[in-house]
Amino acid sequence: MAEYSVAEKFTSINGEGRLAGRPAVFIRFKGCNLSCSYCDTKWANDSSLVCEKMTEEEIYSYIKSTGIRAVTLTGGEPLLQKDIYTLLKLLCSDDFLRVEIETNGSVSIKPFRDFKNRPSFTLDYKCPSSSMERYMLEENYSLIDESDTIKFVCGSRKDLERAKAVIEKYKPPCAVYLSPVFGKIDPAEIVDFLIENKLNSVNLQLQLHKFIWDPHKRGV
Repeated sequence: MAEYSVAEKFTSINGEGRLAGRPAVFIRFKGCNLSCSYCDTKWANDSSLVCEKMTEEEIYSYIKSTGIRAVTLTGGEPLLQKDIYTLLKLLCSDDFLRVEIETNGSVSIKPFRDFKNRPSFTLDYKCPSSSMERYMLEENYSLIDESDTIKFVCGSRKDLERAKAVIEKYKPPCAVYLSPVFGKIDPAEIVDFLIENKLNSVNLQLQLHKFIWDPHKRGV
């Protein structure tokens, strides 16, 4: 049976995305292949982090014990887990669960779309201020559908302009969010940008958990 490196697991509300404000159970995996300038979970990517080793059955059992339907797999980068396909197959076989994967945009989502009750993807596009834009895998934008989400984390006007260019290029069929780097850009500037550029199908997204709790608090 496979083992997964779990940095933390907890129940809270979804702080962002389509289900923002709703109860969710989170599984945060250790490790990431990127190092974004604004990353707020660097601790989970530290190679020296002592994490919990869990099998897919143990993860599933924990999720079911919460009674929560919305499941968010995050990180780090969850798709880097060696046997993540096996875990997803198990979770997606349960019609009660609604599984979301938060992925950084550098790993192909193609292998994970063939489940009957497939997970939804919240696909990041790393804008220039992240210093990781060169790792974005453009083929992912031909694999998403209306059940998925694209998120642009923006810390500057340059980031906003880049997000606009990507949106115009790919015309994504899914929900699209612009989210401010916490403390780096005034959300009002993003609102002005949306209105100025008539981005009628794009949403401003604030990270609710950073307003409800301390922005650096874990397990929320």
